[in-house]
Amino acid sequence: MTISEVISKIETRIPLQQAEDFDNVGLLCGVPNRNVSGILVCHDALENVVEEAIHKNCNLIVCFHPIIFSGLKSLTGKNYVERAVLKAIENKVAIYAIHTAWDNDFFGVNAGICNQLGLKNLNILQPKKNHLKQLTVFVPKDYSEQVKEALFAAGAGNIGFYDECSFTINGKGTFRPIEGANPFSGQQNIRENADEDMISIIFESFKQNQIISAMKSAHPYEEVAHQIYSVDNANHYSGLGMYGDLDEPMEEKDFLKFVKEKFSLEIIKHSDFTDKKIKRVGVLGGSGASGIKSALSQKCDAYLTGDIKYHDYFLAESKMLICDIGHYESEQFVTQQLFEILSQKFSTFAISKSIEKTNPVNYFI
Repeated sequence: MTISEVISKIETRIPLQQAEDFDNVGLLCGVPNRNVSGILVCHDALENVVEEAIHKNCNLIVCFHPIIFSGLKSLTGKNYVERAVLKAIENKVAIYAIHTAWDNDFFGVNAGICNQLGLKNLNILQPKKNHLKQLTVFVPKDYSEQVKEALFAAGAGNIGFYDECSFTINGKGTFRPIEGANPFSGQQNIRENADEDMISIIFESFKQNQIISAMKSAHPYEEVAHQIYSVDNANHYSGLGMYGDLDEPMEEKDFLKFVKEKFSLEIIKHSDFTDKKIKRVGVLGGSGASGIKSALSQKCDAYLTGDIKYHDYFLAESKMLICDIGHYESEQFVTQQLFEILSQKFSTFAISKSIEKTNPVNYFI
């Protein structure tokens, strides 16, 4: 199996279209048509991780953070980024990054945090702007199921935790073949009355080309009558951060001890105590100060993230406990999550989980 074939399978589970526009996800270096000897899954594709991949005969690294992010204009080995990329290229090791595509996934980074805390009733904290579209197509009744099956197979009809969603209305269609037509039914210059179904179906905008192609391939008509509309419905299944509820309310100090234990933390920075119990908790893996106001609006009692700055703590307004548990620490379950997904998808070659340290932060206690 080639690198491009592996990537295609990964993206059926984690579409890169979920990533933020600023992000640098996808194949960062490597030859797409090279056969894969093994995959190494890691958090950051640093030089020591590339060395590990070489030692384990893994020529594809699937990482969370993109080692190439911005401003790379040359490759001379002058810093840790260039050294890692050069070593990968010289040893024919490809690097593929997922980052915010997994951040925005309902079962991604933030679900890992919530599961560790045992939160229930999970919701997306900052829903991603929806790019849904609705297709309406008119089909001869006898071909209705055939067209629907093709649309479903192409990825249409997914709404939240349901797939193969559609709506069909039966009616009468008319058309008149004129000169140049090669009609499926009817005669030239004579109006045809057809028993047709109007199929309505939702799809993500990035799937449009494949869905239209599938529709036309399955449809018997020479000219396929259809319309596509943009839909403004909010997408509650994709976006940054999550929030949910603990089984039982906890005192603030008990909650902090609980978090320290669950995340194996040496320290938690937090805002002033609010003198109320913690029930609803918001989370956002990585640098999550941008989610503070959203957590407040969802009436979270506590908010867990990383990279909180001095002035960010004032945003709590004594209404919510803001907890900085560390950037890496909030994302520490990502490698295991990706390892499990890839292990399920690929059984013909080795999938390894990196054992190299990539977190640059240390604590002197």
